[in-house]
Amino acid sequence: MGLLTAKLITIFIFLCCLQSISQAKLKKFDKQYGPFDETYHDIFQVIPPATISNQALQVTSDVVRVFGSLLNNAGRILLKQSFKLWDDSSKRVASFNSSFLVNIYRVKNETAAEGLTFLISPDLELPTNSHGQHLGLTNANTDGGSTNKVIAVELDTFKQEFDPDDNHIGIDIHSISSVKVESLTKHGIELAPIGARFYNIWVQYDGIKRVLDVYIAEQAEYNGSTPPRPKNPILTHDIDLRDVVNQESYFGFSASTGNFFQLNCVLRWNLTVEYFQEKNQYLTIGLGVGVPLFVLFLILLPLLGYYYHKKKAARSDSIILGALKSLPGMPRDFKFKILKKATNNFDEKNKLGEGGFGVVYKGYLVGENLEIAVKWFSRESIKGQDDFLAELTIINRLRHKHLVKLLGWSHKHGKLLLIYEYMPNGSLDKHLFSGPDKKPLSWQVRCKIVSGVASALHYLHDEFEQKVVHRDLKANNIMLDSNFNARLGDFGLARALDNEKTSYAEAEGMLGTMGYIAPECFLTGKATQHSDVYAFGAVLLELVCGKRPGTKVNGFQLFVDWVWYLHRDGRILEAVDTRLGDDYVVEEAKRLLLLALACSHPIASERPKTQTIVQIISGSIPEPKVPPFKPAFVWPSSMVSIDVDSSIVDTISITTP
Repeated sequence: MGLLTAKLITIFIFLCCLQSISQAKLKKFDKQYGPFDETYHDIFQVIPPATISNQALQVTSDVVRVFGSLLNNAGRILLKQSFKLWDDSSKRVASFNSSFLVNIYRVKNETAAEGLTFLISPDLELPTNSHGQHLGLTNANTDGGSTNKVIAVELDTFKQEFDPDDNHIGIDIHSISSVKVESLTKHGIELAPIGARFYNIWVQYDGIKRVLDVYIAEQAEYNGSTPPRPKNPILTHDIDLRDVVNQESYFGFSASTGNFFQLNCVLRWNLTVEYFQEKNQYLTIGLGVGVPLFVLFLILLPLLGYYYHKKKAARSDSIILGALKSLPGMPRDFKFKILKKATNNFDEKNKLGEGGFGVVYKGYLVGENLEIAVKWFSRESIKGQDDFLAELTIINRLRHKHLVKLLGWSHKHGKLLLIYEYMPNGSLDKHLFSGPDKKPLSWQVRCKIVSGVASALHYLHDEFEQKVVHRDLKANNIMLDSNFNARLGDFGLARALDNEKTSYAEAEGMLGTMGYIAPECFLTGKATQHSDVYAFGAVLLELVCGKRPGTKVNGFQLFVDWVWYLHRDGRILEAVDTRLGDDYVVEEAKRLLLLALACSHPIASERPKTQTIVQIISGSIPEPKVPPFKPAFVWPSSMVSIDVDSSIVDTISITTP
């Protein structure tokens, strides 16, 4: 009976393999481009007068030496790779997600013209005479014809007779006359002002729902943090791509100028496309060798039992890979052998640190001349996978200059790894508690670190599209780059919450460190934004005083209690790190110490918000009023919870590392 079952399984697997040969499969393309240089000519079809210069895709000429060369021209820059956007045997249409940073710049012109588009094109050609109002999409003879097979999102900066104004976004199908248009002036957006201004554009298409959404948000600086994508699209349109574009199509940009000119610059471009793989052209050969292979399977039948158990053990691998591939804008997938080579086979000499999650190694990618930090999760259990996915899911979407940048991930045979940018100066605790022989951090550097950590925490709590509770803020999770700028890292315990939710029901527990855990957490079993602020207060004391939170001083069990005692006696500056001597600013030290006590308030609702913290650190508002005696912890009743601003993360257990 067992042998018969095994044979049936073999037949089923064999038939499934034949079926998979005859059907097209969905694949995923995911790339990030920019800053741009001459090497991108191998990747993009650059159709003159478009150029690649000044670290940007200049979709129309940026040669300002000859004025006339900037007028009445059109250009295109397209990815040379085409994508199959649907398959005849499937009801699905490919989905895609494109985001790009643009600078539409007037060169001392009072009139901008004409505009820039993101388009899907049937080929790598530029239509003739497509300058001026035609935006590099069509011309006077072809405009409106269904044979154009083109769809574009236009950023229009010149008013034609069919346009609402000279500052709008539109969706164009086969024509420069938009099927959907939205004026931007009422949204406080000017695409081509006098002076540089940078905008992030998101163009997303859902191949299941057949919906195209367009979003726009201003970015303060060229090298600044990417703002979160707005919650609501500025344009949305129902459309089936198979009715509009070629089955095989190309993605890229077009632009044009007319009697006036502007520079149409694309500075960054991220593109994710879910496309269809071509059918196997060797189907006949596959079927021809199928019978011999089937016989071979029967001969190797005893091995099927082993294969079955091995596949069962690898089931968790397929689950985690499925979760990874479903992440929006999934980061780079590093091959394990590349990481093995980069870390010299994970040599002990390259170990940067070790904790409950696993080990961090320093690595070097020779081909990219890039130093990296490789975080290997040691726990092979489902819990280890949960930590891995939690960290990857959250930090993958975060963009802030004071957060450690995620470069990618790796997962093979149960090995879970995250790859981050390398921080040359290591973690903060190694500088604060390295011993008397090492030169202490200067006061200026400490203030810079405090400001950076506060800015990062404010971003997580109030500026990101979801509220994020870090849950493990401490000195050894704060990394320092080559200029001693703070970068908050280790998001293994962090949780992102939908704005309308008040708890994170899936959280099964929280690891934490004594001295950083807020007192209410021991009673409520919940981590909140307030408890993050409490941990920030502990870090603040570490930076100013050079002591760990659990340090016992003059009979006080907690270091913060001793600082509160000094505050009561008007001697709070005695808590400043003695290694600094007199090399610190008295007013700043007093302000930071009082802020640390305010953040350490036993009553959660009395602690300052992150926005207030940032303002106090910068000196834009006065230092907080702190009572001379440390208040007692007050819990109204077992049935009433504290004010948590709809940002609770359930935590059943709280332990030390």
